[in-house]
Amino acid sequence: MIQEILAPEMLIALITLIFLEIILGIDNIIFISIVTNKLPKEKQQRGRNIGLSLAMIFRVMLLLAITWIIQLTHPIFTIPKFLFIQEAVDISVRDLILIAGGLFLLAK
Repeated sequence: MIQEILAPEMLIALITLIFLEIILGIDNIIFISIVTNKLPKEKQQRGRNIGLSLAMIFRVMLLLAITWIIQLTHPIFTIPKFLFIQEAVDISVRDLILIAGGLFLLAK
């Protein structure tokens, strides 16, 4: 178990995730500060606290959802050998989500 966690790929993924979370956290602080400045003075601190708390809760929920999605590796269908495909490819729900996300990013 500990060898899997200390594998170089896992450490790189962890470091990447930490940097992304730091950057997104700073972005949340800036955005929420700008938005709450439009509130009356007496409600600004409460608005910041609520906004940052919700941002943290949603981020944790999204990370938990990602860990669940990562585990969806059971194949739901197989693409057989075809022109440029050398061997049959099993496609899982995780693969479909990754393909849809990649196509979305390409379209944007």
